[in-house]
Parts: sequence; C-alpha cells; structure tokens
Amino acid sequence: MDLKNKTVIITGASSGIGKSCAEQFAKRGANLVLGARQYVTLCKIAQDLEKRFGIKAIAVQCDVSNELDCMELINQAKTTFDRIDILINNAGISMRALFKDLDLLVLRNLMDVNFWGAVYCTKYALPELIKNRGSVVGVSSIAGYRGLPGRTGYSASKFALNGFLESLRVENLKTGLHVMIASPGFTSSNIRNVALAKDGTSQGETSMDEDKMMSSDEVAAIIVKGIDQRKRSLIMTSQGKLTVFLNKIWPSWLDGLVYNHFTKEKNPLIK
Repeated sequence: MDLKNKTVIITGASSGIGKSCAEQFAKRGANLVLGARQYVTLCKIAQDLEKRFGIKAIAVQCDVSNELDCMELINQAKTTFDRIDILINNAGISMRALFKDLDLLVLRNLMDVNFWGAVYCTKYALPELIKNRGSVVGVSSIAGYRGLPGRTGYSASKFALNGFLESLRVENLKTGLHVMIASPGFTSSNIRNVALAKDGTSQGETSMDEDKMMSSDEVAAIIVKGIDQRKRSLIMTSQGKLTVFLNKIWPSWLDGLVYNHFTKEKNPLIK
C-alpha cells in the first residue's frame, strides 16, 4: 500500500503506541494529524517528524472523551489535507483495582476514553474513510477477549470497542471500508504508571515487569503491516493467541490460569 500523501489521524499520539505509529507512518510518507491532550509535547513530535521525514504533520489538542474535541480533530484533518485515509483509535487509559473497592467514576472514565473516544472519532471520520476506501483501526487488547482481574473497567471498555468495530465491519462489507482490531500483548509504555487506582487517582508505578514486554515500536510496525494487508484482526503475541483459543474451548480452566498469573504482580490485588 502506497501511503505517500495519505492522511492518517492518530489519537493518543503523544506517547507509547500512538507516537510510534506516527513515526512508522511518517517513514512511509503519510501526512499526519496527531491528537492528544498533551499539546506542547504533541507539537514537538509533529515538528520533529516533519523535519526528519519531509511530511506534513499537525498537532490538535484533543480529549477523546469530549465529543466536540473529536469533531474538531476530524474537521482539522479535512480542512488541512482535504482527505482522510486512515484513523487509528489509539487513545486509552487503564485501571488497577478490585471492583468491590472501586469508585464507579473510574469505570465511566474508562468507557468515555477507550470506547466513546473511538466511537466519536469514527463517527465523524466515517464519510471520508468510506469515500477513500480507507481504514479504521481500534487499538484494543487481549482484555477485550478475556476479562482480567483488577481491570473490570478496562476489560469492559475493550470488549465494547471490539463489538463496535465488528458491527461496523459487517455494516460496511460492501463499501470498501477496512476495519481492523489490533490487540497487542502487554506493551512497555507509561499506561500502567498512569492507570487509575480505585479512587480515580493515578497509580504512579507499574505493577508488572516492563522489560519482558513488547515495545511500542514493535506494536506500531505490526499495525502498519496489518493495514497494508487489510487484516481484520491482529493478536500480536503467542500468549495472546493461546489465551483467546483457550477462552473458546476451556474457559473455566483459563479462569484459574488467569487468576494465578495475576497473583504474581507486584503488590498483587488477588492472592
């Protein structure tokens, strides 16, 4: 797929997978619309990519939980580049707390960002994406296939995202729209450091060994290749593929495996 002069919108582009996706697309000559709340950081990233790769990139301050922000992000893309070819719904937050201890506002925040953020951006970009036979991608998780302890809100939001995108794909079987669900394994990023605790404050430190995880650059490269090949879904690790398989054929046994896995976290919530 020739990405030169295509327009790619990426949410959550100021760090992690979103930032790495921006670099991967810039290498391929795509023009970028980068959305995130961290506007100053985003501007620096856009300027750096323009200088290094000779593409055009704009930064748009955007809180994806705000529908008007999402509308403005899409409008800025259309106004600046007069087309939209790819939308990467990457913005997301995580959480770590047992449901019995949880302030329900945490679940609402997770749904607002991880689910509604993707819905808002996709809704306003959809006419352009269909016109250009483009791609809409949701960065999901294995937590969207199998509920994880201490992540009720995260799993719920990713299940919702997966269901939304699967329905969208079927609705557009005859329009040429490409819909892809990308599910990395655990990825080394700051998402666990800023994960919400039971009261909605930031956790402040990771609960896992980041050194053994995928890098955001690896994830981004797989996503771009998946768009090239117009894949319908990407499960990026052997552990993830095994988890999805076992969840279909032996879910009760998998319950125990998942439980035992999460007892090995730093400061485990379940013991």
